[in-house]
This record gives sequence, C-alpha cells and structure tokens, in this order.
Amino acid sequence: MDASDEADFREFVVGQWHALARTAYLLTGDRGDAEDLVQSTLVRVHRHWTRIERSDAPYVYARRVMVNLNTSIWRRTRISHHLTDAPPEPARPGAPDDTTTVDQRDELLRACRTLPPRMRAVLVLRYFEDLPEADVAAALGISVGTVKSQTSKALDRLRAELGALPATSRTTAPTTNGSPA
Repeated sequence: MDASDEADFREFVVGQWHALARTAYLLTGDRGDAEDLVQSTLVRVHRHWTRIERSDAPYVYARRVMVNLNTSIWRRTRISHHLTDAPPEPARPGAPDDTTTVDQRDELLRACRTLPPRMRAVLVLRYFEDLPEADVAAALGISVGTVKSQTSKALDRLRAELGALPATSRTTAPTTNGSPA
C-alpha cells in the first residue's frame, strides 16, 4: 500500500471509528469486546483497502465484515452471561434515584443479548443504523423477506422478554367499522 492509500485509510479510521464502535457495541453488548471487534474489522479492511476504496463503499464493507466477524466469534465462544436483577453493590444512602432511563436501556440491552447474532444484526442495522430493508439485506447477504421475518421474530422475542406483550398476541390488520382495513 502506498503512502496515499495509507493516508486515506487513516482518514477512514478517524472518521468512522465512532460509528463502527457504536455498531460493534450494539452487536456485542460489551465495550471491550466491541473495541476488539472494531480492531479486528479494521485489520481485515486494511488488507483489502485499495480494492475497497475503489468501490466507494468502505463503511458498508467494514460493517459487513464486522457483522460476519461477530457471528463467527459468537458461534465459537457461546459464553453464557449470568445476569442478575440487582447490582452487585448496594446503592449509596441519600443518593438520588434518577435511573429509570438507564434501567430501561439496560433492560433492553440485556434482552437484545438473548437474541441470536443474525436477529441482533438485523435490528442493529435496521433501527440503530437506520438502514432500509434492502440495504440490511445486502449488508447481511440475505433476502429482503428474510430481513422482514427476522425483524418481526426479533421484535416478538424482545416484547416477550420485556413482558410488553406475549409473543403470540400479535394483532392482525386494524379494523374500521367492524371490517378489516
């Protein structure tokens, strides 16, 4: 790789680090694992940088590499985490209890960690990266129909996990004046 390509790669890393790290965190659920995932992704992207840069889609390529690496790591390790409802240390006496939002976010992240890698990847790309279904399908190498079904199943599982709705109580089309819309 020549100096110009090296400079372009550095610029890409500086410009995209936070976006890649956020996506990696959402995929892994752990900051340390997320940073490792981003670094492993960037090593692979660096190997093929000249080819990737010419395609004008290095971020898309990097995101796909990241999702695939995370899936491979998940399949190899399958480490179970034992989560509890209570924090390991008691709350400080007299400290304000302003944690509702943090608790809800933590509950959602814990529920997301129970999803298989593909479902989690579909939700991350669809809702956190705000990609259309076609782009999610292209990024994961699956059909648009699979994106839709994985999204539906993942949301049903999250609803059931969070206790919002039972997984089987999905409603059909809304009705108007007693007849289906």
